[in-house]
Amino acid sequence: MPSTRDIRRRIKSVRSTAQITKAMQMVASSKMARAQQVAVASRPFERLADQVVAHARAGALDFTHPWIEEREVRKRALIVVATDKGLCGALNTNLFREVARYEAATTPCIAVGRKAAQYLARSRRKLVAEFGYHDTPTFGEALAVAQCAWELHEGAEVDEVHILYTRFVNTLSQRPDVRTLLPMGRMKTEPGAEAKPPPIEFLFEPNPERVLEGMLKYLLVFEVMQVLLEAKASEHSARMVAMKSATDNANQLVKDLTLEYNKIRQATITKELLEISSAQMALG
Repeated sequence: MPSTRDIRRRIKSVRSTAQITKAMQMVASSKMARAQQVAVASRPFERLADQVVAHARAGALDFTHPWIEEREVRKRALIVVATDKGLCGALNTNLFREVARYEAATTPCIAVGRKAAQYLARSRRKLVAEFGYHDTPTFGEALAVAQCAWELHEGAEVDEVHILYTRFVNTLSQRPDVRTLLPMGRMKTEPGAEAKPPPIEFLFEPNPERVLEGMLKYLLVFEVMQVLLEAKASEHSARMVAMKSATDNANQLVKDLTLEYNKIRQATITKELLEISSAQMALG
């Protein structure tokens, strides 16, 4: 049976841990609200941009570009967007489970986030490049990732580029998702739904070909930017939930240890009282 001193030390240790996890929960909560707002607010623009490009492609049948050309898929690249830090529950574990579906020998990988780079190196996959991104992703960070992707595609090193990330659903739910980044002809507006021309008419000046040529690069970079925003919103949400769960568990453990401490202390006091009573009775 542990002594009261050992239990007191453990209670103090658990309380300190609870204070740390509570502080991390508050920090993640403050970051989560902003990240969720930005990720959700940019989705309508992403959908509209996809629709405009789809409509422009329908009116520019003779337009050709390396980023929209379909070719036989012999080799594909994978961009893995994970977190820089841990303590976010099973977020990265679920993401890396999807990475395992890709053949390691024929799939060069681009890591976005420190955890992605560590996993790819640990699993001995071919790591082409590694990028980081801040809590508030910037257009420059998205441009660097997109440029690496289109250089692989234009150089005929790969025929497709997929991007794997965690899509933000709500505070309690984040799901791994895969998008086909290149070629852009199969870009999705929503998971499982093909991009379709909008029901309204657009007038392109001077012509759809010029509009497409100017928009493709911006749309590709924005697609990566949206993925980074979704991943960051998922990270902060998962970390907030994980830290709240850890804080609740620590507080419950303190209650259980306090109850055990009181029981041992009461038993010790009762034993001492019995010994005193027995000694008085023996002395008459």
